[in-house]
Amino acid sequence: MSQRVINVGHGSLGELGSGLSNFGSDVIVRFTGSAGQAIISKTAAYLVTDSRYWLQARDELDSNWHLIPGGAVDGPKDWIDWLVDRVKDSKIGIDARMISHEKATLFNTQLNRKNSKLVYPPQNFIDMVWKDKPLRSKEPVFIQSLEFTGREASTKIAEVRAWIQAQPPAVPSYSKATPTPAQMHIGTLISSLSSIAWLLNLRGSDIPFNPLFYAYLFISLDRAVLFLDPAKLTDEVEDHLRALNVERKEYNDIWAFLRRREWGEGKVLISTETSYAISLMLTHFRYTAVTSSFVDNIKAIKNEVELEGLRRAYLRDGVAYVKWLAWLEHKIQQGYDITEYEAAWRLTEYRRQNKHYWGLAYENISASGPNAALPHYSPTKSGARMIDRDTPYLNDSGGQYRDGTCDTTRTIHFGRPSVDQSEAYTRVLQGHIAIDSAVFPEGTTGSQLDVLARRALWKDGLNYMHGTGHGFGSFLNVHEGPHGFSSSVALVPGHVITNEPGFYLEGRWGMRIESALAIRRVKTKGEFNGDVWLGFERLTCVPIQTRMVKESMLTKEEKQWLKDHNKKCLERLEPLLKDDKRALKWLKRESDRGIGLAAPGPGGITIDWD
Repeated sequence: MSQRVINVGHGSLGELGSGLSNFGSDVIVRFTGSAGQAIISKTAAYLVTDSRYWLQARDELDSNWHLIPGGAVDGPKDWIDWLVDRVKDSKIGIDARMISHEKATLFNTQLNRKNSKLVYPPQNFIDMVWKDKPLRSKEPVFIQSLEFTGREASTKIAEVRAWIQAQPPAVPSYSKATPTPAQMHIGTLISSLSSIAWLLNLRGSDIPFNPLFYAYLFISLDRAVLFLDPAKLTDEVEDHLRALNVERKEYNDIWAFLRRREWGEGKVLISTETSYAISLMLTHFRYTAVTSSFVDNIKAIKNEVELEGLRRAYLRDGVAYVKWLAWLEHKIQQGYDITEYEAAWRLTEYRRQNKHYWGLAYENISASGPNAALPHYSPTKSGARMIDRDTPYLNDSGGQYRDGTCDTTRTIHFGRPSVDQSEAYTRVLQGHIAIDSAVFPEGTTGSQLDVLARRALWKDGLNYMHGTGHGFGSFLNVHEGPHGFSSSVALVPGHVITNEPGFYLEGRWGMRIESALAIRRVKTKGEFNGDVWLGFERLTCVPIQTRMVKESMLTKEEKQWLKDHNKKCLERLEPLLKDDKRALKWLKRESDRGIGLAAPGPGGITIDWD
């Protein structure tokens, strides 16, 4: 049997992003989710995607496609697991740029046991059939100034060089011989677009929602080479690169550079997330793959300038969000029909008015009724649903600002929530509070805290299938590692992370509450083992609606947390809302209103806190 594997969706924004964005999912499969793999054999076609997109894929796929729910109970873990279970004496074609070194190595090992192997066509077959493929962006690269980065690019490059120098030579453990020059590590090849942008204090506009540019960066102890389309360089950026002693070569010159070993003798360090095409070009004699990207690790720990920028960005984003919530409630109460698409568009317009606004951090998730049960649903203008008063409305969105990347979710109700909606929302809120309030010792990982977000939901036999939260960038990607609530990486001061438990009732409604947090040191009563205790600082400044909360389910501490959060939003946002009386009135009301709705009185009369 011969099969071909083709990635669809956005994938990771390393150089894999370069290849994945070479084609749109509409070319071969009608699927608008942002993650998945298409597997096409001689007789059938399959789409593998994770739990965030199962319902969406069922709605969108036509009869030519079979959905494989990756990560399902008693199902395959992912597309590799599904394929390995089925192949025998097979050749599986894949574009080597589309798969990481780590995944390809694992996949090949498993395929060998089935007398099967990966093969790498010289051309991407999708590129060959994509007739109206858009041209690659020529938008100029621009400098991210010290005002926002808090650190010169030269010091970052120096830190990378110190790390290269500290790496031991690649010699067998049993060898006692002096390492040869060929075994010494002399440089590193960086293909992660966000890492290149962060290292050089540059940003671009090549990828929707992400201020990145297509490039490769080679750094050795005495040389740095940036592979980039020259059309994207301005005089200012040229001067910036010259000051850093960074050479520039054409983007596609990377392959000749690797093939000719232009760095001379010695081994190159690459991340295991680097595309397998790079590994194949280098051959294993010329590289060492490291499981943890050094640049990703240091990029994730925000300095005080970056943290202060994020605080300012989330404050401005909160102003836009509150203005929009006040507008939306006003329109719906007046009897206007507002679609999910129109609501999302209006929120973007409010954000656009903010200082340092660059664009959206990702496509608006604006969902009412059954659409809210799809965790990553985004409305289209023609297919959007009207926002109703009977089910929760979920909005997950954020702005990209020069001083920070924002990611906020709030779920609101414009009518009287049902009992099951209120109880589920209260459990989600309790999980959100539990994470936000956590205090933990150094060395604690996100995955060790994850249960706090789910504990209240589990009590009622409820759960959600996505992660509880992820890192995010400083005017970079909205998803950034290596830490997160699904990660085994220890949380440290300077990490930032989202807190986003939810619940989704298939075909009916969904809800999620998401705020951004920064890890910080905290003082405790006992101080056991000294100053080793950590907690969270909340960056997001948007009130949490109390209408759906069932007060009797909350503890005294949880009630106080909710009241304090909404009061703090009023204190911080009030000075910034003086030009919008409607928004200020709405904010004061939300800050002062009680928890939940009063139960119906005699004759079925109901009273709202409003």
